[in-house]
Amino acid sequence: FKLADIYVATAVAIAASIAQIVYFHTRRGKVAPMHWLSLAIIVIFGGATLLLHDETFIKWKPTVLYWLFALVLLVGRAVFRRNLISALLPDLVLPEAVWGRVTWAWVAFLAAMGGANLYIAAHYNTDVWVNFKIWGGIGMFMLAAIGTVASVARYLPEKS
Repeated sequence: FKLADIYVATAVAIAASIAQIVYFHTRRGKVAPMHWLSLAIIVIFGGATLLLHDETFIKWKPTVLYWLFALVLLVGRAVFRRNLISALLPDLVLPEAVWGRVTWAWVAFLAAMGGANLYIAAHYNTDVWVNFKIWGGIGMFMLAAIGTVASVARYLPEKS
């Protein structure tokens, strides 16, 4: 985006997502459902951005992704009584109640991030949105990850 414009950046993001799928498939032999979902969303929203020459669609993409992940976690927990985050971290053994709190915290965080993205996209120019998405998003996800680790640290086994 900083070197060209939002349309070039969108095309590069689509190409990078496809390359990521190819890499995972050739190196690991398997592509996680989360990566397929991310690819589908970037292709749909990025494709709409390029075809219609309207940057609104690519600005919605993070919100759709965050809210879909939040919905998957919510349905997994509320409907199927499963903690999907624990499935992503099989070597981490925590009490069920702790996994529940971690899951609900991430549902709330992802919902808030989606709302924040929509707000920034609707009220600020594309340059501000890109900076928020890159730097604000990375910062907020790092803080959420640090908060998650801090909240479960007392349950981790001690190293001998």
